[in-house]
Amino acid sequence: MDTSIPPPTENAADDNEVVAGLLGRRPKGQFEVVVRDDAGVPVVIRNHPLLEDGRPMPTRFWLVGNDLRSRIGTLESTGGVRAAEADCDPAVLADAHARYAEERDAAIPEGYVGHRPSGGVGGTRKGVKCLHAHYAWFLAGGDDPVGRWVHAHLNEGPAPEDGSGG
Repeated sequence: MDTSIPPPTENAADDNEVVAGLLGRRPKGQFEVVVRDDAGVPVVIRNHPLLEDGRPMPTRFWLVGNDLRSRIGTLESTGGVRAAEADCDPAVLADAHARYAEERDAAIPEGYVGHRPSGGVGGTRKGVKCLHAHYAWFLAGGDDPVGRWVHAHLNEGPAPEDGSGG
């Protein structure tokens, strides 16, 4: 388990409403806010690995901050997923997926016998699927090479479509 990830903050009474407003829908499971902006608005939530109906939730860290979601969406739409995957060492990325899954799976109640979440960051077993999920984990303190890549590229503009990564 990655011990650099901060402990959950206490859910303020209005965190559920604020997060629902940011997402445009109610979260389907339990969560805690683990990163807030300077004004105290949630930026990253940590999801429980099981939804309230028992279905698995593979995405442990979820980016809810509107500005970052939009900027990363632009990065993704201009070839960022391919560029990040090309720029990150596959062995280092595989290790990150394994550590993410280990941290998530450690939160499953002992003795649980139902379906479990699978994969690593965002439910991915290999490579890069979603820059948002990687960056959320990075902001929450996770050692994520794709999260570092996103952080470095957010202020440089869109990643090139040719996968050169900039």
